[in-house]
Amino acid sequence: MAERQKTVAVLTGGGDVPGLNPALKTLVYRAIDNSYRVLGVRRGWGGLLNLDRSDPESRERFVIPLDRQTVRTVDRTGGTFLHTSRTNPAKVAGSETPDFLREAGPGADQGGTCDYTQHVLANLEHLGVDALIAIGGDDTLSYAERLHREGFPVVAIPKTMDNDVYGTDYCIGFSTAVTRSVNFIHNLRTSAGSHERIAVVELFGRNSGETSLISAYLSGVDRALISEVPFDIEKLAQLLIEDKRSNRSNYAMVTVSEGASMIGGQIEEYGQEDAYGHKKLGGIGVVVSEAVKRLTGSHIIYQQLSYLMRSGAPDSLDLMVAFNYANMAMDLVAEGMSGRMVCLQGGTYRHIPICSIMQGLKRVDVPELYDTLEYRPKVRHVLGKPMFLY
Repeated sequence: MAERQKTVAVLTGGGDVPGLNPALKTLVYRAIDNSYRVLGVRRGWGGLLNLDRSDPESRERFVIPLDRQTVRTVDRTGGTFLHTSRTNPAKVAGSETPDFLREAGPGADQGGTCDYTQHVLANLEHLGVDALIAIGGDDTLSYAERLHREGFPVVAIPKTMDNDVYGTDYCIGFSTAVTRSVNFIHNLRTSAGSHERIAVVELFGRNSGETSLISAYLSGVDRALISEVPFDIEKLAQLLIEDKRSNRSNYAMVTVSEGASMIGGQIEEYGQEDAYGHKKLGGIGVVVSEAVKRLTGSHIIYQQLSYLMRSGAPDSLDLMVAFNYANMAMDLVAEGMSGRMVCLQGGTYRHIPICSIMQGLKRVDVPELYDTLEYRPKVRHVLGKPMFLY
């Protein structure tokens, strides 16, 4: 009797970043070379939540067989062709519960949510999946860690343009996001200088201000506001007007992390919380712009880069890391190892327990890299630091 062909499944969750499609292509090619069958789960954890085992059409909607022809050209584009979601199967609100699950129960807990992990595990068994590779940020990977604790073989690949997954120096998507930001900032100098204005550039970055810090550092922006350090708006306004006056072109620029806040103020959030307890961020740039205009009398250019930071094809560094992370993940699967996350530490590719993501918070090293009095990068001594100075 022939031995059953082993199956590996892969999904992408959370925000899209450049490098996901190249990672997917590499995974598929490597898995096929190792004689694995490959299944792509569509819409992240949402695919495994919404998959109805009794409905063949449901499988077609949420699971796609992957072969070389399916992924042959996907590495040339950004985003993820498998699509994505911010679903957390361990915390599903009633309004997000698929009809077939709502009809079958169980009921919601006191928090108004249900844990459908057993349903997810049953779906993985139904699909004949021997190992699952999850590509995502700390939220997506926290549920992968849950499946590992339940005994299911999982390997994790970190991605997020914030570069804030704990345990790794680098996450897929960060280099391209910074490169995009630096380019847009330099382009914006044209209008800021022509109209003699103060430019406020808001960048993605919820809990870590690394994108604002590094983008400002590399583009020579006057000031940078980061998530880790609340700022005094009156002091910032005074610094910016001094920057503007000292510039022969009579303009100034400041980058702002979307998670930044004023001293005594709150983070600007809106909308309902997602399944991981996060509301949407955005709007602090508007608050800063209006306050600086009121305090200085200067006209303002406000630019929210947001999705432009993580749109389009990946740069060469994100290609390199995506390819290598994918190959490492398949190495682990082929070796029968699970509960691991591939990572970069000290410039070396490694893998660590997936539970490492739960053991700390990755933030900007403020004393080493940021001037809290002048609101700007303060990078002086880099000997021994990671390449991206986190």
